[in-house]
Amino acid sequence: MSAIVRASGLVKRYDRTVAVAGVDLEIGAGEIFGLVGPNGAGKTTTLRILATLIRPDGGDAEIAGSSLSRNPNDVRRVLGFMPDSFGVYDEMKVWEYLDFFARCYGIPADRRRRMIGDLLDLVDLGPKRDTYVQGLSRGMQQRLCLAHALVHDPQVLLLDEPASGLDPRARVELRELLRELRSLGKTILVSSHILPELEELCTSVAIIDRGRVLAHGPVAEIERRLRVGAVYRIRVLGDPAAVEAARAWLEARASVATAAILKDGEIELGFQGDDEAASGLLADAVMAGMRITTFARAASDLEELFLQVTDPSAAGAAGAAA
Repeated sequence: MSAIVRASGLVKRYDRTVAVAGVDLEIGAGEIFGLVGPNGAGKTTTLRILATLIRPDGGDAEIAGSSLSRNPNDVRRVLGFMPDSFGVYDEMKVWEYLDFFARCYGIPADRRRRMIGDLLDLVDLGPKRDTYVQGLSRGMQQRLCLAHALVHDPQVLLLDEPASGLDPRARVELRELLRELRSLGKTILVSSHILPELEELCTSVAIIDRGRVLAHGPVAEIERRLRVGAVYRIRVLGDPAAVEAARAWLEARASVATAAILKDGEIELGFQGDDEAASGLLADAVMAGMRITTFARAASDLEELFLQVTDPSAAGAAGAAA
């Protein structure tokens, strides 16, 4: 997969605060890429640099082959940006709002009419075409602002905390819309501190804290790099005494680092071995008389990986940097 976004050594300082401290990113065309980090990690500043809204103090980036520093106007032609706090014009109708921005991009009147209809259908706001913007719910306003970012048909979308403030249904609708945009060939860079949502949505992530990228790649690949062995969940039929006996037996195996009984009665293993060793452990357990109904590797947990690569003692050290 060829990279459509490349950032190298991006730095941004505000007085004595370093908001971005040498960020490197490489995002393949057609990806939904997540920028993961707590408030103050440097996510918003990084996105604003990529959107050509602020200039970095060091480093550079290329988007669709154009340099931010040398060709910012070329970057703007291929880029759509949706900020975390968006402005809407309350006295405009929905179609007028999109028409206004389409005029700013120099789109002719005949194309604007077709484009506005297509975009409103895409974001499921067709029935709200003649509604005033102030009459839309927050979720609808989010979708309208996403349509605004799409009026010039950009290749790359930068979305800063797009799910912030949305109810669960609106978040599900937003995720489905982003997947549809990816199927249309868009590359999407989305920032969030809501880790489970990004884990479901993104093809790759970068974990960022205090202005630095701490890990970068598909979640499963980051897990393989950071985690020694694997975590398995095992369910054994029987009363609590039988489950405890199974736990003790498993913990005594050389390939098992830890074995603990969870609240739901499952046994969680810290396992140090490959798939063949796991298969052998299962076979030995069954031969030992355990009635095992579940033996499965635990799914990757983005939140766990984030906590593993960040330093809790340094939380908040980034100050007011976004």
